[in-house]
Amino acid sequence: MEQLPNMRLTTQRQIILEELAKVTSHPTANEVYDMVRKRLPRIGLGTVYRNLELMADGGVILKLEVGGTQKRFDATVEPHYHIRCSSCGKVDDVHMKVQDQINQLAANVSNYEILGHHIEFSGICHDCQISQKKSAIN
Repeated sequence: MEQLPNMRLTTQRQIILEELAKVTSHPTANEVYDMVRKRLPRIGLGTVYRNLELMADGGVILKLEVGGTQKRFDATVEPHYHIRCSSCGKVDDVHMKVQDQINQLAANVSNYEILGHHIEFSGICHDCQISQKKSAIN
């Protein structure tokens, strides 16, 4: 069986990773569970959740956490930014260069050794904009 950093790549983990890599929607644990269950009908939600947490802790996947919202998971671990729709909660990647100078700016105004940063933008997604315009017309 193949190895992940600091953990064994079980069949369950392999399928969770494969299903997560197929989407860019940054699914919740419940959504990953629904996807994985199509291939492993007997898997439990707790098993999916534990494996997602283990893989996130091991740096194999990203766990996106913002106060008051469900955790979401991302197969892309390279540094990148996200945007969350304030209306429906959808999360997308923001395709722009990571701004490394932010680390130095933060170091200059704090007494911290900056290890990195995470930025999540907020806005209204295209679908919600259209829906809001339709509601305003009616």
